[in-house]
Amino acid sequence: MAGRTQDPQREKTATGGDARADDATTTRKKKAPARSAGARASGDATTAAPAQGAAAAPRRGTKAAAAAPKGRSSASAPRSRTAAGKTASGKTAAGKTGATKATGKTAAGKAAATTAQAAPSAPAAVPQPDAQTRIGYYREMALIREFEQRAGEMYTRAKIGGYCHLNLGEEPTVVGLMAALRPTDYLYTNYRDHGYAIARGLGTGRVMAELFGRVDGVSRGLGGSMHMYDADKRMLGGYGIVGGQIPLATGAALAIASRSKPGPDAEAVMCQMGDGTTNIGAFHEALNLAAIWKLPIVYVIINNGMGMATTVEHASGEPELYKRGCSYRIPGRRVDGDDPEAVRLAAVEMLDAAREKRQPGILEVMSHRLKGHSVVDPARYRSKEEVAELKKLDPVPAYRHELIEDGVLDEASADTIDGDVVNEVAEAIAFADASPEPAPERLFDYTYATAVANAPRLMPGDPVLAAGWDKEA
Repeated sequence: MAGRTQDPQREKTATGGDARADDATTTRKKKAPARSAGARASGDATTAAPAQGAAAAPRRGTKAAAAAPKGRSSASAPRSRTAAGKTASGKTAAGKTGATKATGKTAAGKAAATTAQAAPSAPAAVPQPDAQTRIGYYREMALIREFEQRAGEMYTRAKIGGYCHLNLGEEPTVVGLMAALRPTDYLYTNYRDHGYAIARGLGTGRVMAELFGRVDGVSRGLGGSMHMYDADKRMLGGYGIVGGQIPLATGAALAIASRSKPGPDAEAVMCQMGDGTTNIGAFHEALNLAAIWKLPIVYVIINNGMGMATTVEHASGEPELYKRGCSYRIPGRRVDGDDPEAVRLAAVEMLDAAREKRQPGILEVMSHRLKGHSVVDPARYRSKEEVAELKKLDPVPAYRHELIEDGVLDEASADTIDGDVVNEVAEAIAFADASPEPAPERLFDYTYATAVANAPRLMPGDPVLAAGWDKEA
């Protein structure tokens, strides 16, 4: 991907007719200098897919549609999320509208072209929670950051094997989503699941032990990085197959709908996935079933801009992923993933609609992936300029700075939090190191939930047939 130019993001309107979409909402203004270079400096609008024929709102930092540049943009750079949640990489603010193109023809083919577009209203600030809640957000973000950095280090020391995908850059997204869930709600995630397990309360020691493949891990050391699981916490995976969690999460929502009635105290399901997952068939099949069966589920798309090494704009015919539900009349929203409270509020609203109205929803959270796809990915497809820009967009130091600027923390108290999480993760590593490895004879203990007759239990090197099977009696 290095050196390639990025195709203009196609500005489309929803084609779903009377698609039920949210009204536009906005996130708060940012103060941290790490948001420079235009990245969410004045807050993102979380918009829903417009009805057919409606024009998309101009992106912050771009000019009116008539003055927008044409052609290809520069090489793929970190996307600066803007008022409409679009990238500021040279694409036009309005692009094409659903009903009118700049060709001198209307939908009927005779009216004059419509090029002017009304300016969006100034973004409103998201009301922030009390000081202790914000401090709690920061501590959890800092804890996940320290955990993931040390996990990467443990991988290079061969303490961790297999695949390992980190939440570096997605910490406020994780914290906000988990703050929205109730203990009675169910969570399904993809393989980038460490931060979710920690924020869901599985414990840093148990999560690290699972990474080490030890018996005190959340999956008894048999799952590893991609398979965090705790039935008591209702975190039901961690799935290594892209989109493998989607049918199961949809089935869990069907079970809830079948056995209980909607209401404010009803259960709901959150199904997290990456942006690349929205292009698989199971995603669309699940959306269709969720819509016709009215299932209490929220599909959360973490849009960090890259599906492995491919940008969303190169991989998706509709890169505004929150619009993917229009064909199924499922409402969608897009929200700034750098603001944990904005994420929490958006998720709570959708979860409430799911539990009370049996209304499935799509929440697209615009986030960052600061490193490669996994710990063994050097991300050479990114330019030096892009890496430098991503460093500026790092949400954890930015949130720390914001709390200090707002008087919620001072430098000393922030340093204390940082020191506490360093110690907690060090203790988690020591706990994992001290935990024994699973005994080989226990390998097949959890293949099935209940006993199965004649279940295979052969170990590597064991003969398939008993000795002497070919001898005559």
